[in-house]
Amino acid sequence: MVSDPATRPLAVLVGPPGSGKTTVGRALAARLGVDLHDTDLAIEASTGRTIADIFIEEGEPVFRDLERAEVARALAETTGVLALGGGAVMDAETRAALEGHTVVFLDVAIADASKRIGFDQSRPLLAVNPRAGWVALMKQRRPVYEAVASHTVDTAGRAPEDIAAEIAGLLGERR
Repeated sequence: MVSDPATRPLAVLVGPPGSGKTTVGRALAARLGVDLHDTDLAIEASTGRTIADIFIEEGEPVFRDLERAEVARALAETTGVLALGGGAVMDAETRAALEGHTVVFLDVAIADASKRIGFDQSRPLLAVNPRAGWVALMKQRRPVYEAVASHTVDTAGRAPEDIAAEIAGLLGERR
């Protein structure tokens, strides 16, 4: 489903845990004078539970169903910046829904990701061996992130405001 251009997000941010989707999303939204919609935060707000709790209590398939529905809703209704959960793009329906949108892949190396997120227990897919888990996730997900992306922005060692400025330039600072 392609959304009406009047309700299309200005940018959809994708990338692995630690790439800065939420933080950069906030900076980009502020720069553009629009709202940020983070699908992970929306799922937590609507369910009253953390993503980790949903994974533990109901399993990944239940979370992915919630995520797919939230991404579809957000793509249809968001007019600002949209940040997707790291695994959202692994779903075929979500990838199809992203077609025609401006998707920005926030690329990050493990050294920067580990500094940003610390590989704590709030990341259910990284709970057992965080570094190895992150590397395995990236090996699986990188080709998908690259395939859905209109633009790729390297976030290594950069401040969120600098990354937001680059993305705003890619968007032509349009509003």
